[in-house]
Amino acid sequence: MTFAIHAATTLSGGDNSIAVARALTPEITQRADEAESQGTMPIDLVERLRAAGIFRALQPRSLGGFEMGPVEFIEMIEELAHADGSAGWIAAIGAGAPAFTAWLEPAVANELFGSDADFTAATMFAPTGRAVPDATGRFTVEGRWPFASGCRHAEWFVAGMLVFDGDTPRILPDQGPDWRLAFFPRDNAEIVDNWDVLGLRATGSNDIVARALGVAEKHTISPFFQPARQDGPLWRLAFFTLVGAALVGVPLGIARRALDEFTDLATTKLRAGTFQPVAEDPAAQVAFASADANLRAGRAFVLAEASHLWDTACAGDAPRLEQRARFQLAAQQAMRAARQAVDTAFELTGASAVHARHPLQRCFRDLHTVSQHVYFSSAALKRYANTHFGITQPSHMM
Repeated sequence: MTFAIHAATTLSGGDNSIAVARALTPEITQRADEAESQGTMPIDLVERLRAAGIFRALQPRSLGGFEMGPVEFIEMIEELAHADGSAGWIAAIGAGAPAFTAWLEPAVANELFGSDADFTAATMFAPTGRAVPDATGRFTVEGRWPFASGCRHAEWFVAGMLVFDGDTPRILPDQGPDWRLAFFPRDNAEIVDNWDVLGLRATGSNDIVARALGVAEKHTISPFFQPARQDGPLWRLAFFTLVGAALVGVPLGIARRALDEFTDLATTKLRAGTFQPVAEDPAAQVAFASADANLRAGRAFVLAEASHLWDTACAGDAPRLEQRARFQLAAQQAMRAARQAVDTAFELTGASAVHARHPLQRCFRDLHTVSQHVYFSSAALKRYANTHFGITQPSHMM
């Protein structure tokens, strides 16, 4: 079968994101096994996402992007993750770095990427790099960054680092360590081929290493602590809030795929030793209905809170800390509901789900791998509770 991307199925800045995603999903689903065997998304499939505008979805308009609102973006990523969890993850991560150009000085971003920027990238937040400044406005960067999703096809890396003054981490008033992200070309780093994991196998999330890498200070950003340098509703969202909006569609899509797979087989699969389809088993009915209801509720919570954030941003205000905390709470609930849905579908399907190429087995592996991302850490529940009870805490992770 031949697939093609036509003008009608590329992002236009309007409300066609679901149509764009659905045009891509047949090939994504058909080639999921191939992608897993390669350990990374096939480059021609990456190019289809790129041609469709997926990676520009959150990019500043001044660089040729669409500045898509969070609800629309979540729903688009959900569609792609329903087709294949790895593809949804690559789309979410791949849209991240172009979005983060909003924290660069506009003239610098234009200098690096042009007014019609079209690039692929991988982002690693963890500050496992070390940056030492010199007198010329440059850093010497060394580091090793794990989980560089999409690094095999990335043209740019965006990597976390701490700035050191000599052998001592630089501490900034009212902030703490000088934690930054640096933009640098893929050719300036080494990819370590060590992606041998449970799930998201097709994301190629290898380690990358930089040695004595020179990076101009103007090519670094401090997004956790400083506002974006672009104007517009999307840039009124705090950085970590934007990260959450980028990622949360992935577990929602994987979980819906798991329930859909179970639905397809439930009317024909017979319980061992009986002539009764699984769909007629009262215990299975209750378990499925509970998982379905929880997933729908978790999704509705996320979309409602994302909509509130967007309404505030479109009114010209930055969302309040309480709003950001509620969105993070909603994302946590969505992840818990997604885990329940996948685990329920996997258990109800029985032994056939353990086969390596069974879609439910992939859903199970991918979802539990996504759940290990720091954004979905249970620490977010503590941050929400502290906010709710008025307990002072660092707020840059919300």
